[in-house]
Amino acid sequence: MKLPKELRERKELTGAANKAKACSVRDCSEPAIRSLSENKWNTYIEKTGLITEENKQHKIFLCKAHYKEVNKVRKSQEKMYQKKGFLDNTSAARKGKYLGE
Repeated sequence: MKLPKELRERKELTGAANKAKACSVRDCSEPAIRSLSENKWNTYIEKTGLITEENKQHKIFLCKAHYKEVNKVRKSQEKMYQKKGFLDNTSAARKGKYLGE
């Protein structure tokens, strides 16, 4: 629903939505660049050893340095569980080469 112009111009309505969030990791005051789901990312954050603060929205806000650290762990975990042979030799198949049996 779009608000009337008079209400949009009032400063009281825009305060909380435009605030920059801080990183959820304890003792980090950097501005957050990512907002992640607590359910999906909590296991990766625990594996890095970071301690996050509780949030009512069930979101985790991470700064650039902490996001990079957690994303490395996530990618390594996903690589371990990737199906063997999945997407192997796809570049050769695209170029029209015969893969042979």
